[in-house]
Amino acid sequence: MLAYVFWHGPLEGADRASYERAHHAFLRSLARTPPVGLLASAAFRVARAPWLADAPEPLFEDWYLVEDYAALGVLNEAAVGRGHQSTHDEVARRYGGGAGALYGLIEGEAGARALASSTLAVWISRPPGGGPGSRRRGLDELLGDGMDARAASLWRRQLVLGPAPEFCLLASEEPAGVAASRLPRGWSATTLAREALGEPRDLGDG
Repeated sequence: MLAYVFWHGPLEGADRASYERAHHAFLRSLARTPPVGLLASAAFRVARAPWLADAPEPLFEDWYLVEDYAALGVLNEAAVGRGHQSTHDEVARRYGGGAGALYGLIEGEAGARALASSTLAVWISRPPGGGPGSRRRGLDELLGDGMDARAASLWRRQLVLGPAPEFCLLASEEPAGVAASRLPRGWSATTLAREALGEPRDLGDG
């Protein structure tokens, strides 16, 4: 499973409420007629994304769960295609900036309700130039220590589309594996609270 994550916000000086209404309308449109391979979607308010220096603050953070890379391409085409174009354009003309990233599920529960109930996102970044991992165990195994796989999920970045962190752990509380004392030298973890917007949407297989 893959997650396309998109951080975004309105133009400076634009009416935030209008932007949020347009955003909700687009998500509802996708929910009514989901593209093939789109499994779930969820949206959040977050105060910031420290790796996005020029992004508006606060931000919206969208998660789109898709089956595979083929489904990601279908979503890309469908978002601006027949049935969704008008609602997409309403958001786009108010759009002030943002960025996206692609993550693959390593372990855990990844439905829309599990996403929405994860009130914390722990973003784990590698040091400049890469930095060491763990010689004894893979870093992804270490990060998952203490994680309740029934109510949390661990993700790893799949493509370098921008400066987004290497890993993301979604949970309602920080597990032991992401404690600063447990990370390899040079790695860092940033925990950000997030507020779910509207109802999470499990969309099936389209």
